[in-house]
Amino acid sequence: MNLQFVMNYLSEYGMWFLFIIVFLEYLNLPGFPSGIIMPATGILIATNNLNFILALIISVLAGLLGSLVLYFLGYLLGKPFVEKIYIKFPRFQKSIDKTFSYVNKYGAKASFISRLIPVARTLISLVNGIAKTNILKFILFSVFGITIWNFAFIYAGYAFNHLFL
Repeated sequence: MNLQFVMNYLSEYGMWFLFIIVFLEYLNLPGFPSGIIMPATGILIATNNLNFILALIISVLAGLLGSLVLYFLGYLLGKPFVEKIYIKFPRFQKSIDKTFSYVNKYGAKASFISRLIPVARTLISLVNGIAKTNILKFILFSVFGITIWNFAFIYAGYAFNHLFL
């Protein structure tokens, strides 16, 4: 997936595409990197006079919804689910284990910290679910972290759109 591909779809489908692609990215699906999605959104906002705040809100809501899906998967399926991930995707084991250590050390605050760290930012939802972290604290810390991450990348595309076109 490249910048032009994302921009074409964002232009054609607008905020619906933004919501869907961010939701999928927060589900930790490969091929949906925020480093492309968010700046492309910022570029389109700048070049088409779209509403920055609306795009940010949509991206945060989509990120939170994707995060909640992973949280509840972890909550309901627990450790056996992670064991299956380790078997099927052994390269994720180190990252997941590190994320567990964040949750053990910082509790729900790990949701905020991890939202600012690539890979951990999406894995944290699953791990918090398995750890049965307080859902309200998880949501609160996640929203703060997701907002900062999405704002930074959308704003980068918005502010530097002339470099990409």
